[in-house]
Amino acid sequence: MVKLGNGFVKRLLHEATVRRWARAAREAGSTDLSLLRAQRGRARRLKTHLDKLIHVSESRLALPVIGSHAFPRPHDSDWAWRPELWRGPLPVSGMSSVETKSTLGHEVTLFHDCQRSELTLRQLRNRREADLAPFGLRMDVFNFDGSFLSLVVDLPEAAAQGLKRKHLIRVDVIAEMEKPLEIFARLNVKHGPNTEQIVRELPLGAEEVMVEFDLAYSKLNEKRVDKLWLDLIFEGPQMNQVTLRDLTFSRRPRAEL
Repeated sequence: MVKLGNGFVKRLLHEATVRRWARAAREAGSTDLSLLRAQRGRARRLKTHLDKLIHVSESRLALPVIGSHAFPRPHDSDWAWRPELWRGPLPVSGMSSVETKSTLGHEVTLFHDCQRSELTLRQLRNRREADLAPFGLRMDVFNFDGSFLSLVVDLPEAAAQGLKRKHLIRVDVIAEMEKPLEIFARLNVKHGPNTEQIVRELPLGAEEVMVEFDLAYSKLNEKRVDKLWLDLIFEGPQMNQVTLRDLTFSRRPRAEL
């Protein structure tokens, strides 16, 4: 009751303040100049704080909501997921001179065989109007003396539960890069002692791309599916900046023939 009362009193005080300033604005044409000068000073100080509040609130309210799982997916999907790096702020948002097997969050790991790492990884806040993911990942590659560079994303247990050969696994990527770069997506499905691997090349020339992995052509043992992960493999990445604005997964059964 105390909180309710305090809220009610604050509303009354706010409405009284608004009415007072509205009356001052209406009567400004005839107000005594000394009083008008004092009102102008107070109004300017108030306007400074109001302008800041409006600017910050419009900026924040226009951003994708932290923790958002919203993204387009096939209507018949039985599982969909956005990794934590693209969903919410990480305790450590970036690193430089990244060594191989370095992790950013709990699900993303970078692998390479460089003798000297000139790689940086950084989580960034998406601010574009078109972005649905709250965060993105930026990777800067300077000199690169290695033979491979890959970003590994571990999928949750839910991706493996009920997985069948009739399933299609879809990966949607929104990527920006300073110059054209070949990127391959390799889906790995561990079942018992074996691992099925399916590779697709991400189409070049488009910011938003999608690839699908059809498990019907695999030798998947449905009863022993244990774990899934995705490798994003970057070919010739030197002197380039790659920003992954979003990365999402979904799973659906293929249409019966």
